[in-house]
Amino acid sequence: MYKITTKSKKAKKQFYEFLDDKVAKKLELLKQNPRINLGAHKLKGKLKGFWSCWFGSDLRMIYEIDDKNKEIIVFTVGSHKIYL
Repeated sequence: MYKITTKSKKAKKQFYEFLDDKVAKKLELLKQNPRINLGAHKLKGKLKGFWSCWFGSDLRMIYEIDDKNKEIIVFTVGSHKIYL
């Protein structure tokens, strides 16, 4: 199982700001398999190398997968505007 960490204090604040029961359930699935179909997909362009998944109609999380250390590193959480 993977553990979830954050890249910065800002990412940690965003992460906990949006954490609720619905998000927590999906995070448990993500910790088991960070590439699971929660709308998870690899990003392209300036965010190449990162992954994104959705937790609701307009809540997204951008993260990186560290298979060696079994970590999901959260970079940001928010609406679709986080891609800009």
